[in-house]
Amino acid sequence: MNKRMIGFVIGRLLLLEAMLMLLPLGVSFIYGESLKYKGTYFGVIMLLIAIGLILSFKSPKDMSIQGREGFVIVALSWILMSAFGALPFVITGEIPSFIDAFFETVSGFTTTGSSIITDLSVISHSNLFWRSFTHFVGGMGVLVLVLAIFPKHSPGSVHVMKAEVPGPTFGKLVSKLSATARVLYKIYLVMTIVVIILLMFGGLDWFESSLLAFGTAGTGGFGVRNGSILPYNSAYVDIVLAVGMLVFGVNFNIYYFILIGKVKEAVRNEELKYYLIIVATAVILIFINISSTYKSMWHGLRDIVFTVSSVITTTGFSTADFGKWPVFSQTILLLLMFFGACAGSTAGGLKISRVIMMTKMFFAEIKQMISPNRIVSIKYEDKPLDSRVKKGVANYFIVYMGIFTVLLLVVSITTDDFLTAFSAVAATFNNIGPGLGKVGPAFSFADMTDLSKIFLSFGMLAGRLELFPMLILFAPGTWKIK
Repeated sequence: MNKRMIGFVIGRLLLLEAMLMLLPLGVSFIYGESLKYKGTYFGVIMLLIAIGLILSFKSPKDMSIQGREGFVIVALSWILMSAFGALPFVITGEIPSFIDAFFETVSGFTTTGSSIITDLSVISHSNLFWRSFTHFVGGMGVLVLVLAIFPKHSPGSVHVMKAEVPGPTFGKLVSKLSATARVLYKIYLVMTIVVIILLMFGGLDWFESSLLAFGTAGTGGFGVRNGSILPYNSAYVDIVLAVGMLVFGVNFNIYYFILIGKVKEAVRNEELKYYLIIVATAVILIFINISSTYKSMWHGLRDIVFTVSSVITTTGFSTADFGKWPVFSQTILLLLMFFGACAGSTAGGLKISRVIMMTKMFFAEIKQMISPNRIVSIKYEDKPLDSRVKKGVANYFIVYMGIFTVLLLVVSITTDDFLTAFSAVAATFNNIGPGLGKVGPAFSFADMTDLSKIFLSFGMLAGRLELFPMLILFAPGTWKIK
């Protein structure tokens, strides 16, 4: 284990977090907040700079990163970013408990959107900004941002990007990894700015437009007002956010292909086709199930499209309390929570590509059982599925179910409602936000025990980082010194 290299990269990351915190510090000045808020952010920034410089002052002689180091760097970076990111909430007293603040910040960086805050109206502008801005930073990945900003990267940095970018496979868009990171972030930034502008056209000020755009871009879902998106009561805002969520749920490689003129290649993407089919099917089925409960068919369709877009992209915004919908509709939403959106997007969940691959592998196994001598070829994107990818998908699903089961057992110890326990795990592990039952859109995670919050925080991190980076921290052989 190249510990000096790990410390160096983490030091760089903490310096980056210090830079990012300048924004909420600026917000505290814009809104004329008291010295308590300005001093808090200034103090945390100084602390991050001090620790960051100590860790990264001198470059290690061996700058190489192996697969093991890549996983450890990603896992520790996200944990430390969340821990330091929680300090403003604790110091200002708006979330006095560190466990609660850590849960809230992990939820932000992992773009989950589960919250322990019961009244947003008492939260300062600077803390509201930081809370939602973590969605934007975590959406594309904090280490991807490091690679984009600091072009000089170490040999083997691809292991870092592989560990952080969601999906069963990873490919560079251009020859240099840092250039790939910059391309992704340019697309991400431009799309976010477009959402901000569109929301401002809808009558929202720059502050709310920015925060809702951060939640949309990162598919995170932290709201600015109590009641999420419902208080705006605007069809225009609903449409902008619904379309925005669906757009950010698409693999960003597709947008790159469109930009360089490979439109046919983008349109033929198998995952994109199934993504749109699943969205359309879910909307139709839920509409048939609940349309009679709405006085206005248009209003009902609006709520359904918004909710389906929010759940499948694991954003978590809400315009309706879907916890009160019929069981059939809730079941469809629960399935969408597990599916997630496309690989290479900012969404959580299993990812549509994995669901497609697992389905094809299942039917191939059935065919093989019926005709043992038959050679069954599994194709994805019109290409034979590599055996390593098939093994990776199968292993991922097994580990996924294992972690889910452990989390469910722990949460169920302190929860007397199975629906609440199950959906709390599903909502956090799949990085969605609100669940069903007592953690539905009309409620929060405030009443969960500290033990549950700690394990659910682990679940959020594991879900966002594709499981293995978090698990490798507990492997005995991980910490052998190189």
